[in-house]
Amino acid sequence: MLFWLSALSDGGDFFNLFRYITFRAGGAFFTALVFGFVFGRPLINALRKKYKNGQPIREDGPAHHIENKAGTPTMGGLLILAALTLSTLLWARLDNPYVWMVLGVTVAFGLVGFADDWAKVSRNSTAGVSGRVRLAVGFVIAFAAGMLATYLHPVELAGQLAFPVFKDVLLNMGWVFIPFAMIVIVGSANAVNLTDGLDGLAIMPVMIAAGTLGVIAYAVGRVDFTEYLDVHYVPGTGELLIFTAGLIGGGLGFLWYNAPPAAVFMGDTGSLALGGALGAIAVATKHEIVLAIVGGVFVAEAVSVIVQVAYFKATGKRVFLMAPIHHHYEKKGWAEPQVVIRFWIISLILALIGLATLKLR
Repeated sequence: MLFWLSALSDGGDFFNLFRYITFRAGGAFFTALVFGFVFGRPLINALRKKYKNGQPIREDGPAHHIENKAGTPTMGGLLILAALTLSTLLWARLDNPYVWMVLGVTVAFGLVGFADDWAKVSRNSTAGVSGRVRLAVGFVIAFAAGMLATYLHPVELAGQLAFPVFKDVLLNMGWVFIPFAMIVIVGSANAVNLTDGLDGLAIMPVMIAAGTLGVIAYAVGRVDFTEYLDVHYVPGTGELLIFTAGLIGGGLGFLWYNAPPAAVFMGDTGSLALGGALGAIAVATKHEIVLAIVGGVFVAEAVSVIVQVAYFKATGKRVFLMAPIHHHYEKKGWAEPQVVIRFWIISLILALIGLATLKLR
Protein backbone atom coordinates (compact mmCIF):
# COMPACT_ATOMS: atom_id res chain seq x y z
CA MET A 1 0.00 0.00 0.00
CA LEU A 2 2.76 2.44 0.99
CA PHE A 3 4.50 1.73 -2.30
CA TRP A 4 2.12 4.16 -3.95
CA LEU A 5 3.76 7.00 -2.01
CA SER A 6 6.59 6.66 -4.52
CA ALA A 7 4.25 8.28 -7.06
CA LEU A 8 4.69 11.53 -5.10
CA SER A 9 8.44 11.47 -5.70
CA ASP A 10 10.29 13.64 -8.16
CA GLY A 11 13.18 11.16 -8.12
CA GLY A 12 15.38 12.55 -5.36
CA ASP A 13 13.31 12.94 -2.20
CA PHE A 14 12.11 10.82 0.71
CA PHE A 15 9.17 9.36 -1.17
CA ASN A 16 11.55 7.82 -3.69
CA LEU A 17 12.65 5.34 -0.98
CA PHE A 18 9.31 3.56 -1.32
CA ARG A 19 10.35 2.35 -4.77
CA TYR A 20 13.02 0.14 -3.23
CA ILE A 21 12.15 -3.37 -2.14
CA THR A 22 14.92 -3.39 0.46
CA PHE A 23 13.59 -0.23 2.14
CA ARG A 24 10.06 -1.57 2.22
CA ALA A 25 11.32 -4.93 3.52
CA GLY A 26 12.90 -3.10 6.45
CA GLY A 27 9.62 -1.32 7.06
CA ALA A 28 7.73 -4.61 6.98
CA PHE A 29 10.15 -6.17 9.45
CA PHE A 30 9.84 -3.39 12.03
CA THR A 31 6.08 -3.08 11.56
CA ALA A 32 5.59 -6.79 12.29
CA LEU A 33 8.10 -6.74 15.15
CA VAL A 34 6.45 -3.80 16.92
CA PHE A 35 3.02 -5.34 16.34
CA GLY A 36 4.21 -8.55 18.02
CA PHE A 37 5.62 -6.74 21.03
CA VAL A 38 2.55 -4.53 21.46
CA PHE A 39 -0.18 -7.11 21.00
CA GLY A 40 1.56 -10.26 22.23
CA ARG A 41 0.71 -9.93 25.91
CA PRO A 42 -2.93 -8.83 25.36
CA LEU A 43 -3.45 -11.83 23.05
CA ILE A 44 -1.95 -14.23 25.60
CA ASN A 45 -4.16 -12.80 28.36
CA ALA A 46 -7.24 -13.11 26.15
CA LEU A 47 -6.42 -16.73 25.28
CA ARG A 48 -5.84 -17.56 28.96
CA LYS A 49 -9.16 -16.01 29.90
CA LYS A 50 -11.17 -17.76 27.21
CA TYR A 51 -9.42 -21.16 27.29
CA LYS A 52 -8.32 -21.62 30.89
CA ASN A 53 -7.05 -25.17 30.39
CA GLY A 54 -4.69 -24.14 27.62
CA GLN A 55 -3.47 -26.54 24.96
CA PRO A 56 -4.23 -30.20 25.76
CA ILE A 57 -0.97 -32.11 26.26
CA ARG A 58 -0.53 -35.58 24.76
CA GLU A 59 -0.40 -38.24 27.46
CA ASP A 60 1.94 -40.39 25.36
CA GLY A 61 4.52 -37.59 25.15
CA PRO A 62 7.47 -36.98 27.48
CA ALA A 63 6.27 -37.05 31.08
CA HIS A 64 7.73 -33.67 32.00
CA HIS A 65 5.64 -32.00 29.27
CA ILE A 66 2.44 -32.82 31.16
CA GLU A 67 3.85 -31.20 34.28
CA ASN A 68 5.62 -28.20 32.76
CA LYS A 69 3.46 -27.27 29.78
CA ALA A 70 -0.07 -27.90 31.05
CA GLY A 71 -2.24 -24.77 30.96
CA THR A 72 -0.13 -22.95 28.36
CA PRO A 73 -2.42 -21.22 25.85
CA THR A 74 -2.21 -22.09 22.18
CA MET A 75 -3.21 -20.32 18.94
CA GLY A 76 -0.33 -17.87 19.38
CA GLY A 77 0.12 -18.21 15.63
CA LEU A 78 -2.63 -15.59 15.38
CA LEU A 79 -0.06 -13.03 16.51
CA ILE A 80 2.37 -13.98 13.74
CA LEU A 81 -0.36 -14.09 11.09
CA ALA A 82 -1.78 -10.72 12.07
CA ALA A 83 1.65 -9.08 12.15
CA LEU A 84 2.68 -10.70 8.88
CA THR A 85 -0.54 -9.85 7.06
CA LEU A 86 -0.57 -6.24 8.23
CA SER A 87 3.08 -5.61 7.35
CA THR A 88 2.69 -7.25 3.93
CA LEU A 89 -0.42 -5.25 3.04
CA LEU A 90 1.25 -2.03 4.15
CA TRP A 91 4.64 -2.42 2.52
CA ALA A 92 4.33 -4.79 -0.47
CA ARG A 93 3.13 -3.89 -3.94
CA LEU A 94 -0.47 -5.02 -3.97
CA ASP A 95 -0.48 -5.38 -7.74
CA ASN A 96 2.04 -8.24 -7.46
CA PRO A 97 0.28 -11.62 -7.90
CA TYR A 98 3.06 -13.58 -6.15
CA VAL A 99 2.42 -11.60 -2.97
CA TRP A 100 -1.27 -12.52 -3.06
CA MET A 101 -0.48 -16.14 -3.88
CA VAL A 102 1.84 -16.63 -0.91
CA LEU A 103 -0.26 -14.55 1.46
CA GLY A 104 -3.38 -16.45 0.40
CA VAL A 105 -1.75 -19.82 1.05
CA THR A 106 -0.53 -18.60 4.44
CA VAL A 107 -3.89 -17.28 5.62
CA ALA A 108 -5.78 -20.30 4.24
CA PHE A 109 -3.55 -22.79 6.04
CA GLY A 110 -3.77 -20.60 9.12
CA LEU A 111 -7.56 -20.93 9.04
CA VAL A 112 -7.25 -24.72 8.79
CA GLY A 113 -4.89 -24.70 11.76
CA PHE A 114 -7.17 -22.37 13.71
CA ALA A 115 -10.12 -24.75 13.20
CA ASP A 116 -7.97 -27.60 14.52
CA ASP A 117 -6.75 -25.62 17.53
CA TRP A 118 -10.23 -24.39 18.34
CA ALA A 119 -11.60 -27.94 18.21
CA LYS A 120 -8.90 -29.09 20.63
CA VAL A 121 -9.26 -26.35 23.23
CA SER A 122 -13.05 -26.21 23.09
CA ARG A 123 -13.27 -29.97 23.71
CA ASN A 124 -10.18 -30.03 25.96
CA SER A 125 -8.90 -32.92 23.86
CA THR A 126 -5.82 -33.58 21.73
CA ALA A 127 -8.14 -34.75 18.95
CA GLY A 128 -8.94 -31.82 16.69
CA VAL A 129 -10.02 -31.75 13.07
CA SER A 130 -9.58 -35.11 11.33
CA GLY A 131 -6.16 -35.53 9.73
CA ARG A 132 -7.80 -36.57 6.47
CA VAL A 133 -9.92 -33.43 6.40
CA ARG A 134 -6.89 -31.23 7.06
CA LEU A 135 -4.94 -32.93 4.29
CA ALA A 136 -7.84 -32.70 1.85
CA VAL A 137 -8.35 -28.99 2.46
CA GLY A 138 -4.60 -28.45 2.35
CA PHE A 139 -4.33 -30.11 -1.04
CA VAL A 140 -7.17 -27.95 -2.38
CA ILE A 141 -5.33 -24.81 -1.25
CA ALA A 142 -2.06 -26.10 -2.70
CA PHE A 143 -3.75 -27.01 -6.00
CA ALA A 144 -4.95 -23.43 -6.43
CA ALA A 145 -1.46 -22.13 -5.59
CA GLY A 146 0.24 -24.56 -7.97
CA MET A 147 -2.09 -23.60 -10.81
CA LEU A 148 -1.54 -19.90 -10.19
CA ALA A 149 2.24 -20.30 -9.99
CA THR A 150 2.28 -22.20 -13.29
CA TYR A 151 0.24 -19.44 -14.91
CA LEU A 152 2.50 -16.70 -13.52
CA HIS A 153 5.84 -18.31 -14.36
CA PRO A 154 7.58 -17.33 -17.61
CA VAL A 155 6.71 -19.67 -20.48
CA GLU A 156 10.18 -21.22 -20.50
CA LEU A 157 9.87 -22.12 -16.78
CA ALA A 158 6.20 -23.13 -16.53
CA GLY A 159 5.91 -26.78 -15.55
CA GLN A 160 9.68 -27.08 -15.18
CA LEU A 161 11.64 -28.30 -12.17
CA ALA A 162 14.92 -26.42 -11.67
CA PHE A 163 17.92 -28.09 -10.05
CA PRO A 164 20.39 -26.27 -7.79
CA VAL A 165 24.07 -26.19 -8.82
CA PHE A 166 23.25 -27.24 -12.42
CA LYS A 167 22.45 -23.93 -14.09
CA ASP A 168 21.05 -25.24 -17.36
CA VAL A 169 19.25 -28.35 -16.11
CA LEU A 170 15.46 -28.25 -16.19
CA LEU A 171 13.11 -31.20 -15.92
CA ASN A 172 9.93 -30.71 -17.93
CA MET A 173 7.24 -32.10 -15.64
CA GLY A 174 4.32 -30.79 -17.68
CA TRP A 175 1.01 -31.14 -15.87
CA VAL A 176 2.72 -33.31 -13.21
CA PHE A 177 4.25 -30.12 -11.84
CA ILE A 178 0.89 -29.23 -10.27
CA PRO A 179 0.71 -32.37 -8.06
CA PHE A 180 4.41 -31.89 -7.29
CA ALA A 181 3.79 -28.31 -6.15
CA MET A 182 0.87 -29.53 -4.03
CA ILE A 183 3.11 -32.07 -2.30
CA VAL A 184 5.78 -29.41 -1.67
CA ILE A 185 3.31 -26.99 -0.08
CA VAL A 186 1.31 -29.51 1.95
CA GLY A 187 4.45 -31.41 2.92
CA SER A 188 6.12 -28.23 4.12
CA ALA A 189 3.06 -27.22 6.14
CA ASN A 190 2.83 -30.56 7.91
CA ALA A 191 6.59 -30.87 8.43
CA VAL A 192 6.66 -27.56 10.31
CA ASN A 193 3.59 -28.70 12.24
CA LEU A 194 5.44 -31.84 13.37
CA THR A 195 8.47 -29.77 14.39
CA ASP A 196 6.43 -27.53 16.66
CA GLY A 197 6.77 -29.66 19.79
CA LEU A 198 9.20 -27.77 22.04
CA ASP A 199 9.39 -24.15 23.20
CA GLY A 200 10.93 -22.09 20.39
CA LEU A 201 11.87 -25.13 18.33
CA ALA A 202 9.84 -24.40 15.18
CA ILE A 203 9.80 -20.62 14.97
CA MET A 204 13.55 -19.99 14.67
CA PRO A 205 14.13 -22.53 11.85
CA VAL A 206 11.07 -21.05 10.12
CA MET A 207 12.56 -17.56 10.34
CA ILE A 208 15.94 -18.81 9.13
CA ALA A 209 14.34 -20.60 6.18
CA ALA A 210 12.14 -17.58 5.41
CA GLY A 211 15.13 -15.27 5.44
CA THR A 212 17.00 -17.58 3.08
CA LEU A 213 14.07 -17.90 0.71
CA GLY A 214 13.56 -14.14 0.87
CA VAL A 215 17.12 -13.54 -0.33
CA ILE A 216 16.59 -16.11 -3.08
CA ALA A 217 13.30 -14.50 -4.11
CA TYR A 218 14.96 -11.09 -4.30
CA ALA A 219 17.84 -12.50 -6.35
CA VAL A 220 15.75 -14.44 -8.88
CA GLY A 221 13.43 -11.45 -9.25
CA ARG A 222 16.23 -9.21 -10.54
CA VAL A 223 17.51 -9.79 -14.04
CA ASP A 224 20.96 -8.38 -13.23
CA PHE A 225 21.38 -10.73 -10.27
CA THR A 226 20.22 -13.75 -12.24
CA GLU A 227 22.67 -13.00 -15.04
CA TYR A 228 25.52 -12.74 -12.55
CA LEU A 229 24.51 -15.83 -10.55
CA ASP A 230 23.39 -17.91 -13.55
CA VAL A 231 20.03 -18.69 -11.99
CA HIS A 232 16.62 -18.62 -13.62
CA TYR A 233 14.89 -15.25 -13.76
CA VAL A 234 11.37 -15.20 -12.31
CA PRO A 235 10.12 -11.62 -12.67
CA GLY A 236 8.05 -10.26 -9.79
CA THR A 237 9.27 -12.60 -7.05
CA GLY A 238 11.48 -9.92 -5.50
CA GLU A 239 8.44 -8.52 -3.68
CA LEU A 240 8.35 -11.73 -1.62
CA LEU A 241 11.33 -10.37 0.33
CA ILE A 242 8.86 -8.00 1.97
CA PHE A 243 6.63 -10.92 2.95
CA THR A 244 9.56 -12.85 4.46
CA ALA A 245 10.76 -9.73 6.30
CA GLY A 246 7.31 -9.40 7.85
CA LEU A 247 7.39 -13.09 8.76
CA ILE A 248 10.74 -12.68 10.50
CA GLY A 249 9.57 -9.59 12.37
CA GLY A 250 6.35 -11.26 13.47
CA GLY A 251 8.28 -14.41 14.33
CA LEU A 252 10.68 -12.53 16.59
CA GLY A 253 7.76 -10.82 18.30
CA PHE A 254 6.21 -14.22 18.90
CA LEU A 255 9.51 -15.78 20.04
CA TRP A 256 9.70 -13.15 22.78
CA TYR A 257 6.76 -14.94 24.40
CA ASN A 258 7.50 -18.45 23.09
CA ALA A 259 11.06 -18.64 24.45
CA PRO A 260 11.47 -21.30 27.17
CA PRO A 261 9.44 -21.51 29.30
CA ALA A 262 6.82 -20.60 26.71
CA ALA A 263 3.98 -18.28 27.69
CA VAL A 264 2.12 -19.31 24.53
CA PHE A 265 2.32 -21.95 21.79
CA MET A 266 1.85 -21.10 18.12
CA GLY A 267 -0.42 -24.11 17.65
CA ASP A 268 -1.49 -25.45 14.29
CA THR A 269 -2.69 -21.92 13.49
CA GLY A 270 0.91 -20.85 13.19
CA SER A 271 2.77 -24.00 12.20
CA LEU A 272 0.53 -24.95 9.25
CA ALA A 273 0.42 -21.35 8.02
CA LEU A 274 4.18 -20.78 8.20
CA GLY A 275 5.01 -24.15 6.68
CA GLY A 276 2.58 -23.52 3.85
CA ALA A 277 4.17 -20.11 3.29
CA LEU A 278 7.65 -21.62 2.93
CA GLY A 279 6.36 -24.17 0.43
CA ALA A 280 4.54 -21.52 -1.59
CA ILE A 281 7.63 -19.28 -1.78
CA ALA A 282 9.73 -22.23 -2.94
CA VAL A 283 7.22 -23.02 -5.70
CA ALA A 284 6.98 -19.37 -6.74
CA THR A 285 10.76 -18.98 -7.01
CA LYS A 286 11.41 -22.40 -8.64
CA HIS A 287 13.54 -23.46 -5.64
CA GLU A 288 11.57 -26.45 -4.40
CA ILE A 289 14.68 -28.64 -4.04
CA VAL A 290 16.56 -25.91 -2.19
CA LEU A 291 13.67 -25.77 0.29
CA ALA A 292 14.41 -29.39 1.19
CA ILE A 293 17.99 -28.31 2.02
CA VAL A 294 17.16 -25.11 3.86
CA GLY A 295 14.29 -26.79 5.71
CA GLY A 296 16.31 -29.91 6.44
CA VAL A 297 15.26 -29.87 10.10
CA PHE A 298 11.61 -30.03 9.05
CA VAL A 299 12.39 -32.82 6.58
CA ALA A 300 14.15 -34.82 9.31
CA GLU A 301 11.21 -34.38 11.67
CA ALA A 302 8.71 -35.55 9.06
CA VAL A 303 10.87 -38.47 7.90
CA SER A 304 11.38 -39.62 11.49
CA VAL A 305 7.61 -39.92 11.94
CA ILE A 306 7.14 -41.73 8.63
CA VAL A 307 9.96 -44.18 9.38
CA GLN A 308 8.76 -44.77 12.94
CA VAL A 309 5.19 -45.51 11.90
CA ALA A 310 6.13 -47.69 8.92
CA TYR A 311 8.73 -49.70 10.83
CA PHE A 312 6.42 -50.20 13.82
CA LYS A 313 3.60 -51.44 11.60
CA ALA A 314 5.96 -53.85 9.83
CA THR A 315 7.87 -55.19 12.85
CA GLY A 316 6.16 -54.03 16.01
CA LYS A 317 9.42 -52.32 17.02
CA ARG A 318 10.58 -48.70 17.04
CA VAL A 319 13.53 -47.08 15.32
CA PHE A 320 13.51 -44.02 17.59
CA LEU A 321 12.78 -43.84 21.29
CA MET A 322 9.97 -41.48 20.30
CA ALA A 323 8.97 -39.55 17.20
CA PRO A 324 9.19 -36.81 16.00
CA ILE A 325 12.94 -36.94 16.37
CA HIS A 326 13.21 -34.03 18.83
CA HIS A 327 11.43 -36.24 21.38
CA HIS A 328 13.97 -38.99 20.67
CA TYR A 329 16.75 -36.73 21.92
CA GLU A 330 14.68 -35.72 24.93
CA LYS A 331 14.33 -39.40 25.78
CA LYS A 332 18.10 -39.76 25.43
CA GLY A 333 18.54 -37.21 28.18
CA TRP A 334 19.04 -33.94 26.31
CA ALA A 335 17.49 -30.97 28.10
CA GLU A 336 14.81 -29.15 26.12
CA PRO A 337 16.96 -26.01 25.57
CA GLN A 338 19.79 -28.23 24.28
CA VAL A 339 17.55 -29.81 21.67
CA VAL A 340 16.11 -26.45 20.62
CA ILE A 341 19.40 -24.56 20.31
CA ARG A 342 21.18 -27.43 18.54
CA PHE A 343 18.36 -27.66 16.02
CA TRP A 344 18.66 -23.89 15.52
CA ILE A 345 22.37 -24.30 14.79
CA ILE A 346 21.68 -27.05 12.26
CA SER A 347 19.04 -24.86 10.60
CA LEU A 348 21.53 -22.01 10.22
CA ILE A 349 24.14 -24.32 8.69
CA LEU A 350 21.59 -25.70 6.23
CA ALA A 351 20.49 -22.18 5.32
CA LEU A 352 24.08 -21.23 4.44
CA ILE A 353 24.35 -24.34 2.28
CA GLY A 354 21.09 -23.39 0.57
CA LEU A 355 22.34 -19.88 -0.12
CA ALA A 356 25.59 -21.29 -1.49
CA THR A 357 23.64 -23.02 -4.25
CA LEU A 358 22.92 -19.59 -5.73
CA LYS A 359 26.54 -19.12 -6.75
CA LEU A 360 27.77 -22.71 -6.87
CA ARG A 361 27.04 -23.34 -10.55
